[in-house]
Amino acid sequence: MHSTAGELTFQPYGKNETEVINSISRAELNIALMNAAEEQGASIHFQRRCTGYDLKSGAIQLRNENTSDETTQEAGIVIGCDGSASAIRAEMLTLSRFNFSQQYLDYGYKELTIPAGASGQHLLETNALHIWPRGNLMLIALPNIDGTFACILFLPFEGAESFAALITRSDVSQFFENRFPDAFRLMPELVDNYFTNPTGAMVTIKCFPWHVDEQVLLLGDAAHAIVPFFGQGLNCGFEDCTCLVELLDRHAADWPRVFTEFERARKVNTDAIADMAIENFTEMRDRVGDSRFLFRKKIELALEAKYPQLFVPKYAMVTFHRIPYSVALARGAVQERILVELGEHIDRLEDLDWNKAEKLIHRDLNPLEIPA
Repeated sequence: MHSTAGELTFQPYGKNETEVINSISRAELNIALMNAAEEQGASIHFQRRCTGYDLKSGAIQLRNENTSDETTQEAGIVIGCDGSASAIRAEMLTLSRFNFSQQYLDYGYKELTIPAGASGQHLLETNALHIWPRGNLMLIALPNIDGTFACILFLPFEGAESFAALITRSDVSQFFENRFPDAFRLMPELVDNYFTNPTGAMVTIKCFPWHVDEQVLLLGDAAHAIVPFFGQGLNCGFEDCTCLVELLDRHAADWPRVFTEFERARKVNTDAIADMAIENFTEMRDRVGDSRFLFRKKIELALEAKYPQLFVPKYAMVTFHRIPYSVALARGAVQERILVELGEHIDRLEDLDWNKAEKLIHRDLNPLEIPA
């Protein structure tokens, strides 16, 4: 965490050097997945956008993005993975008793860059996610292997400090120099990047049901788009895939059963990670700069060290142990109450009431099935 004065505070994700977050190139991942799919006989057609789906005939409408030609493709089973703006989900909205909610954050984001140093080196700590939390806004920076940092600015769309308020080049320079001075000094192309790159929006989408009879199933962002602040969007989509494959192995082509069990198993968990992602936004932009919050994090790690099967931080449950999202959300709420109660009247870890901690933890938490 970077303060306005440039002071640094390090907060580990996990309890040891093995509990770290690794990221990989999205482009390389796409290539690997497509190669694997083609090896299994899949045919991949590029520049074909799904523009609609006929619920009666089961045919999908496709548009060639190069030529704008429209075609109709007869289909058997359709798995709709066409993203948060899903055309297939839009057709399902016409069905009776189809529930749908769409919630945009009042915040947008803009991608920026901290370039590599003269020798190609990183100009900030390499093995860390950098956050400049400023209460109602924040900047983050993530290291790339080429020495650069991918930066993302999160700002309200409207207001005194907002995208709407940054109109001129001097507005942008002055804003960054005042709010993120140490980052500003490392971004010589900041203003050009700012006005070249688009401002994105962030949305949470929930809907139900995810399927229609034995015809079509929504999967991934088409069924449950989330904001990016827990780092689980793609992982959540992969969990959809593993769950679906397990059900196909169990029930073969009994599609109504597979689809029904799939959405029953996944819906509660995708709703949970959607809620946790929004909660984590508040934590990242505001609470990580609060001394009481940071002190509770120290208590949290101390409790995890003493009770590794009982008290596991919510973030660690999701990221390092793959505890179901719904379980992590529920246990996280219980653990937060314990942390508040234990840390309410103390300022030093040495003053923690371990007897009280023992009673609260054994009263309120059951053991998790994770390796010691």
